[in-house]
Amino acid sequence: MTTPGNDGANTPEDDDPFGYLYEDGQAAGATPPRTGGGYGYPGPTVGQQPGVPRTSYNQVRTVGERKYNPIPHQQQYQGPPQQYQGPQQGPAQQPYGQPAAQYAAPENYPGGVPPRQGPPPQQNGGGGRGPNTKGLLIGAVAVVAAVVIGIAVALASNNDGKDKKDDAAKPGSSTSGQPSTPSASPSPSDSAPAPLPKGDAATLTLGGSAQVGTNVPGAKGTGGAFVGNFNNVGASVTWKANVPKAGSYKLYLRFGVPGADANATITLNGKPESRPMNMKNFAHAAAGDWAKGWATTYANVELTKGVNEIKLSCEQGNQCNANLDQLWLVAS
Repeated sequence: MTTPGNDGANTPEDDDPFGYLYEDGQAAGATPPRTGGGYGYPGPTVGQQPGVPRTSYNQVRTVGERKYNPIPHQQQYQGPPQQYQGPQQGPAQQPYGQPAAQYAAPENYPGGVPPRQGPPPQQNGGGGRGPNTKGLLIGAVAVVAAVVIGIAVALASNNDGKDKKDDAAKPGSSTSGQPSTPSASPSPSDSAPAPLPKGDAATLTLGGSAQVGTNVPGAKGTGGAFVGNFNNVGASVTWKANVPKAGSYKLYLRFGVPGADANATITLNGKPESRPMNMKNFAHAAAGDWAKGWATTYANVELTKGVNEIKLSCEQGNQCNANLDQLWLVAS
């Protein structure tokens, strides 16, 4: 029977050979193996007295707190490492407490292997020329330009085809290459103005003493004919002129006088004009020189559209000693 504080007759080491590992075995005086101290026990101590409990200098600590074999404090660096002296027999001995020399490549030591040299840089003019970036850039630009030109040509072709379709769709357009038929009646703006009438006096209707003559050179009428013997009251020349529209016109007359002024009455469509046709000696011919007295004069007249009757006559108060050659109209 056991009582508190007494584990029986047997010692802990008899009951449990590993009792020294536990606290109760330690309290009962369990002895660890002779090779060293167990958990919570110190190793064998020199001069230990029998029967005197041993005092442990090892304390229980948290896991990871104890440090084993701490590295002694290294001495300060006293200089550069020793130079490489060549191969040595056996492993080199490093003094205790001294830092180990840093490893360096053999070529860094005197007499070591020389550093390896890279290939020399090649010049552009040499045989080992680098990539021709300029040529590649020019090629790329040429490709882009060709693509742009192709797109432009395609767009131009499409637009040309579209224009042709639009032209074909327009009324009156022709796709056979032949011009379309023009309209039967041109617009008034396209037509050229009709020439105004012009006539020889010898071909007009004569009245009174007026008659055709050819004996004075210089007349421009057909065959040199003119109207003479006009110097008598009642002598007349009547001309029916067709004009395209109503308006103001100039009535021109080519005449000849024998070195003296003359005049005649103008009658338009049966109505005498207030101002006569003036036939002055513009050629400054000498008196009696009919051949040198040919000249041109005109008078402003108002005509209606269509046929107008124009009459030149020798009336009372007129000086009618003149030859009449041609008459014509000019639009004012």
